[in-house]
Amino acid sequence: MPPFGGRCMTHLLVDKCCWVRSSFLSLRSGGGHGKLESNAMIHDPYIIPPLPPDWPYEPGLPLRPLGCRLNLDLPGFGSGWRVCTPGGIVPSGDPVPLAGVFGRGGILRVGDLVLRPYRRGGLIRHLNERTYRTHLRFAAEHAVHRGLWEAGFPTVEPVGYAWRPCGLGVEGVLITRLAEGEPWPLRWDLSAARANDIRRSIHSLGQWGLWSPDLNATNVILPNKGGALLLDWDRARFEASGQDLWLRYRARLERSLRKLGAPSAAFDVIGSASRP
Repeated sequence: MPPFGGRCMTHLLVDKCCWVRSSFLSLRSGGGHGKLESNAMIHDPYIIPPLPPDWPYEPGLPLRPLGCRLNLDLPGFGSGWRVCTPGGIVPSGDPVPLAGVFGRGGILRVGDLVLRPYRRGGLIRHLNERTYRTHLRFAAEHAVHRGLWEAGFPTVEPVGYAWRPCGLGVEGVLITRLAEGEPWPLRWDLSAARANDIRRSIHSLGQWGLWSPDLNATNVILPNKGGALLLDWDRARFEASGQDLWLRYRARLERSLRKLGAPSAAFDVIGSASRP
């Protein structure tokens, strides 16, 4: 008999993602058992909390629940994947390397979808580039990303994720909808409206208590139609109340801008006193 009362881990994962989404909806409405009291002592970084009163974006409709299918081919990544997407749909078509992107490489475009493999950074990448202990890291990123999208936050549409055994652990691929645009470092000359869009989006993350440690200038996309989209929610987590996340985000972006050799105007976007 399979563990966990006869349910395989894949089914448990679907249950977890659906539970996180239902918690988000319940907390927004203030109803059900998910309501947080002002003196609550329990903090879970992956439960979507209520939106702040001055949230500047209009929440959208919930996305379809995820369904997981096993032992599938993933274009450009081979076979043996567990694919978790709305209704269990599987990306199909010819994979093409996504042009004009930063990061650790390997990102593919398949039709109107983007497939981004999980790859480690830092010194550990020389020992272990893509193997993780479990698939829950991929599930956590999708859950946070999904919460942001349903809250109306300017980001690309989350579609799902895939994972398969790899060595002593697993490897994963994040699946999102393609959004046409340029990364901020390829277009430093911003209009005042665009600069304000970037500041507002980062401020709103801090107001909601969401800390995304991988946020940097290369994860800001400038769509052709205007505005700004923020990407990459790997290891993002909701912090306990009282954290001043704006200062942490600004320090994080200052390091990123210095590393990229950004002009002074880019530092002005985040209100930085630092200059190159």
